[in-house]
Amino acid sequence: MSRPSAAIFGCAGPDLTSEERAFFRDVDPLGFILFARNVDTPERTRRLVDDLRSCVARADAPVLIDQEGGRVARLRPPAWRKAPPARLLGALYARDPERGLEAARLNSRLLAADVASVGCDVDCLPVLDIAFPETHAVIGDRAYADRPEPVAALGRAAAEGLLAEGVMPVIKHIPGHGRATVDSHEALPRVSASRDLLERTDFVPFQLLADLPWAMTGHLLFEAIDPAACITVSARGVREVIRGHIGFDGLLLSDDLSMQALGGSLGERASRALAAGCDVALHCNGRMNEMTEIAAQTGPMTEAAGRRFDAGRSFLARHRDPAGKAGLADAGRRLQALLPEWG
Repeated sequence: MSRPSAAIFGCAGPDLTSEERAFFRDVDPLGFILFARNVDTPERTRRLVDDLRSCVARADAPVLIDQEGGRVARLRPPAWRKAPPARLLGALYARDPERGLEAARLNSRLLAADVASVGCDVDCLPVLDIAFPETHAVIGDRAYADRPEPVAALGRAAAEGLLAEGVMPVIKHIPGHGRATVDSHEALPRVSASRDLLERTDFVPFQLLADLPWAMTGHLLFEAIDPAACITVSARGVREVIRGHIGFDGLLLSDDLSMQALGGSLGERASRALAAGCDVALHCNGRMNEMTEIAAQTGPMTEAAGRRFDAGRSFLARHRDPAGKAGLADAGRRLQALLPEWG
């Protein structure tokens, strides 16, 4: 059986066009990602997810969504729950670690239930970036804390909550976006911190959660690692830091290739990311001309990427809670009691 293309794509709106259907059938991407532009009613959104999977004739094709809570939520009220930002969970953890971890775990179970309700099975969470004084607002309250250990502990609890409901977590933005002082959607952040400092701080949460199956790169240039290339397209950075020092051997996704931190054409970005060691090229905006260019440069997933993807599926199956949705109502009540200020 042939392997799917090493790409994950978005689509333009809440319904597939005939052009998109034909393109996805021909290209056979590994999976898809939803954004706010794709979300309408629960029923319509679920139909879109089903339609995406039907294009590639794989019922288990992963469909991703960024449902972190706080500012980053594609599923919003009134159809779906409003969830707290990571910083609020971190503040509770600082006052009472046990209650903070419980809240993070409960919140993620509820996020996972919303994600699964429309057929998505991958949530791009937890964010393991550390909040430094200089951290750009693009991360801001998406970071749990300003030290590695609380970030790792809360990230672990959040991942456990997703896994319990059968939703794959994605640790991001490996190896750490916290020192970026510009928005990587708009420009390439350059980080001048020493490698020793990075290894004692930024990289630690990812190292502690390196057993998780999926990760997404950050579009940053670390001068102490590779002064010539953003980590997403740096073979040295992927090999020495992500696979080496951090020890992550799961499925590695690029962050969105349409972000302006990356130079060159879209096709060049995709080929460079895959050549550097990313397993999958992620493209989110649904623009057909860009997807066509990327698809021409990706090709099928490598054997190693296929192994990592399969290992992730097995990991998810082992960590799913067989009790399922039975405790979700109680989870909501308990979370409200833990975070009454969120309301």
